[in-house]
Amino acid sequence: MPAVPPGLVLVTGGSGYIAEFCIAELLQEGWRVRTTIRSLDKAQQVRASVGKIGAEPTAIEFVKADLNSDEGWDQAVAGADYVLHVASPVPLVDPTSDDELVRPARDGTLRVLKAARDAGVTRVVLTSSISAIIYGRGTHAAPFTESDWTDETNHADSSPYDRSKTIAERAAWAWYGAEGGALELVAINPGDVIGPVVSSDFSVSLNIVKKLLDGSVPGLPRFGFSLVDVRDIARLHILAMTASSAAGQRFIGSGDYLWMKDIASILKQGLGDKARKVPSLVLPDMLVRVFAIFDAVVRARLYELGKERRVSSDKARQTLGWTTRPASESVLAAARSLEGERITP
Repeated sequence: MPAVPPGLVLVTGGSGYIAEFCIAELLQEGWRVRTTIRSLDKAQQVRASVGKIGAEPTAIEFVKADLNSDEGWDQAVAGADYVLHVASPVPLVDPTSDDELVRPARDGTLRVLKAARDAGVTRVVLTSSISAIIYGRGTHAAPFTESDWTDETNHADSSPYDRSKTIAERAAWAWYGAEGGALELVAINPGDVIGPVVSSDFSVSLNIVKKLLDGSVPGLPRFGFSLVDVRDIARLHILAMTASSAAGQRFIGSGDYLWMKDIASILKQGLGDKARKVPSLVLPDMLVRVFAIFDAVVRARLYELGKERRVSSDKARQTLGWTTRPASESVLAAARSLEGERITP
């Protein structure tokens, strides 16, 4: 892969889990980094988190910008060579209306794309999700690939978040085809992101590990996850930003597929007594449905119960040379850092 001279990269949503690791990776490679945050009061928190990952954070430039407003985006993209558009709303509990997620996800993405094009940015790397690929069409015998799209009209087999990510990515590609001009666009579709925690703002996916560790789930529902380490997905963003062959492409970023029982087993084997609250009993589906009456998070994911939706990251591995660490390493890094242990990035 040809060397790209470091320049200025804008990372949107700098206080987010993936964004902080992207910022650290960029700084370690010599890039100048600017990031957007909704409140400049969060700047010190971002610097502290990036410092924990092992990068020198003092040179990070901050701009106040919100996905729901035009204000600040022209300043954010000014002089940038590349944009990693990572910012997107990710709720723990489903909102009452899809529009609460769709509007900032779709309209915010279009704001960033338009500002980037007008500022002469070379390429935008959009953080989408496998949620825009694997839902609304049941399960597949073969793994899902980048050619698949979620059917956002099927509300029985998708969540508001899945639909918002699908609508936002579709809108991005439609705008790019019609109005993108010289701007290049790449989409990254991560699986469920876990790994070391460096701040209180971490991936919703980490609540899987957190709930198992604190014993707040009485047993193991038949939920499965395509896991990816936050350190690996940050690396994929950088590869997609710099590889000439990535332009105009989608890339699934995921590692191993694990059921909750597999995650529980990893925790028990790797943590010993610290995993004493982790359940061992696999819950019958009927019991999970009863439990969901009292738990909004479980209730929102019932459409996933017992469904195995594997994805293929072969395209990212073959085209970009991307690699992933074992899911067991990521699960244990998440658990140990949630318990306060310092994890080496």
